Amino acid sequence: MRYVPRRTPGRSDSVVPAVAALAVLVLFAGGCSSAHGTSLSGGPSESATEVSGSPSPSPTPSLTPPYPTGASGCHDNTGWTAEQSRDWVALAVDTPKENYGDDELRVVSLPGYNGPLCRKITVQVEFWKLVYGVANGTDGERLSDGTRPAYYFDIRLGKRVELHTDAGVERTIALPKSLYAADRSPCVGALVSITVGKPLTSRELPKEVEVGGEKDLWGRTDVDFRTQRVADYELSEPSAPQVCSPDGKPTADPADVPAPGSQPTDLYPTDLFPTPEYSFDIDDVLRSPGS
Repeated sequence: MRYVPRRTPGRSDSVVPAVAALAVLVLFAGGCSSAHGTSLSGGPSESATEVSGSPSPSPTPSLTPPYPTGASGCHDNTGWTAEQSRDWVALAVDTPKENYGDDELRVVSLPGYNGPLCRKITVQVEFWKLVYGVANGTDGERLSDGTRPAYYFDIRLGKRVELHTDAGVERTIALPKSLYAADRSPCVGALVSITVGKPLTSRELPKEVEVGGEKDLWGRTDVDFRTQRVADYELSEPSAPQVCSPDGKPTADPADVPAPGSQPTDLYPTDLFPTPEYSFDIDDVLRSPGS
């Protein structure tokens, strides 16, 4: 089991736009053709009368797709670096939340937007099972006070699919049913990683997977892998890790234990102010003499 230190969630700067929206953005950011109209004005004739003609229309800019296809019908990716391959995979693969909650991961095929490529890229899709447990010494009073507890978690591989893809056709990968079941243990989470090249090693896995951390536009929690080969990922958090023992077993009904970081919304749960021990009734003070 690994120790997950407490961290205070900050602002979320991660924004992962939808593929359709990103396609429009990238297409328009691709730049315009450098062709310009050529003036065809000749020298004046001795007998000619000067006539002011209408101005020539401006040339219509052409849109350059991010991965245009050549005469062979594919985009030449010969000599691509690992970073270029990773960036392409990030555009070509949609995680479940990007698919609006579908129970599958998709490799999209949008000609011009992502190729297709002339050379296939090896991609590892790995599903990891996370088992969380509250650290020893964390009790119910601490949680009910709204303090974020510390957790341990254990990570193990649940399923791996190796792809050799060029985005020539759309492909889908079903999520492991047991890992993403609606009735899974409140101590269990799931993490899917999409990696270029070989499978992830233990040294490349994250040291921490924070519960309730920073989130992107899709509501996905940030996870720090120790490698630059990961093109995309998505965390499905445990539903109630605050009820879990150090060995990852639920010890209470989640409905009876407040979620980590929760705070009371009613600052004055009674009509007594400032405290029940030393107080006065605000309504009595504000009530008019004739009421």
